Amino acid sequence: MSQQRAVRDDRPFMFEPEVETTPRDALSALQLARLRRTLGQAYANVPHYRRKFEAAGVSPDDLHSLADIRRFPFTMKTDLRDNYPFGLFAVPREQVVRLHASSGTTGKPTVVGYTRGDLDRWADLMARSLACIGAMPGDIVHNAYGYGLFTGGLGAHAGAERLGCTVVPMSGGGTERQVALMRDFGAQVLCATPSYALNIAEVAEGMGVDLRGSPLRCGVFGAEPWSEGMRHDLEQRLGIKAVDIYGLSEIMGPGVACECHVAQNGLHGWEDHFLFEIVDPETLEPLRFGEAGELVITTLTKDALPMIRYRTRDITRLDDTPCACGRTHVRIMRVTGRDDDMMIIRGVNVYPSQVEAVLVGFPGLSPHYQIVLRREGALDAMTVEVELAPEAAGPESARARKATEVRHHIKSLIGVTCTVEVKGPGEVPRSQGKAVRVRDLRKQAG
Repeated sequence: MSQQRAVRDDRPFMFEPEVETTPRDALSALQLARLRRTLGQAYANVPHYRRKFEAAGVSPDDLHSLADIRRFPFTMKTDLRDNYPFGLFAVPREQVVRLHASSGTTGKPTVVGYTRGDLDRWADLMARSLACIGAMPGDIVHNAYGYGLFTGGLGAHAGAERLGCTVVPMSGGGTERQVALMRDFGAQVLCATPSYALNIAEVAEGMGVDLRGSPLRCGVFGAEPWSEGMRHDLEQRLGIKAVDIYGLSEIMGPGVACECHVAQNGLHGWEDHFLFEIVDPETLEPLRFGEAGELVITTLTKDALPMIRYRTRDITRLDDTPCACGRTHVRIMRVTGRDDDMMIIRGVNVYPSQVEAVLVGFPGLSPHYQIVLRREGALDAMTVEVELAPEAAGPESARARKATEVRHHIKSLIGVTCTVEVKGPGEVPRSQGKAVRVRDLRKQAG
């Protein structure tokens, strides 16, 4: 049974009622003023945006309401790569005090830059987000997000310090040492990818360390899609409230949106700094609140790298109904996948998150899995590698029955036929950061 500790309900230090509970009409007026400034800045200082605006027949003067944003062109990740490294900066490079970049494993990396003001605003928003999940000044924050060019580690670090927390800058890896320091230092907040948090929980159990009896009370998990089933597993195994956080480097980094510990039902998108839209990923037409589509974000306060209608490729929906916590900012509901991560298996559209939703919490399985894609003749084939829970180990015949059971559930719930391989405990690779959920062997076969 979970020993989850309650998050304190008194308002954290960084709760900003004048901002976070702003009436919708006042919030929209602030967004419009800031959007006009951002469009003007991009048009005047970034040749790429000027060309795209002129090709679309619009200028910043054409913005009269927030709805007019749909007249402006989208920005894609390819735009950053095509203008590598500094072509989208709206300030002189000498005013950029920090650079981050993607790994660039599929081409040129995407480079993002920050002025001193950008870093200050990022720290403020990350502090706001940590407070939203229940962190308090003086808490010990164990930060297992990766440091370096990835924005997660330094973003969480700066926000926790801004909130007044004590930060343990662990980064990823060295999991046994992570567990030992969490126990010895008495960490109250864990920041990590959800897959790595599961790895920490598993290693702690193997070391005989019961983190459920420690001061740890909440976890801030992001940087990869995760399911409600994984939330439940994390909360049970760590004795915490597991809270979702959202961000991406092109927009800022972590802290663009965050769940509150009161409702844990959708991420509050900080609309005083970002404009959120949902569009149909095929037609690119705007969708209404509550309709699922692709999330598009425009930055409102970025100096070095303004992003105009950036297509995140994340599939979600927006909810503008009041939240139990009292915050008025629109909620981004749990991201169900990325439209560029979608797999088409024998004519069926499949997202990795759908597979995870079936597997996590399935009786007799651990929450570790990988999806392997292969080419079989003219068709794509999917193999799901899952791992038995330690207490479920048994003869080969038992594994075969479990594989049949899992395959049936995937077929009935997702509609795709796949192969299931049930492996022994510890045989599925563990994450030290972002989980590698899909291994695509199709190009190797070609």
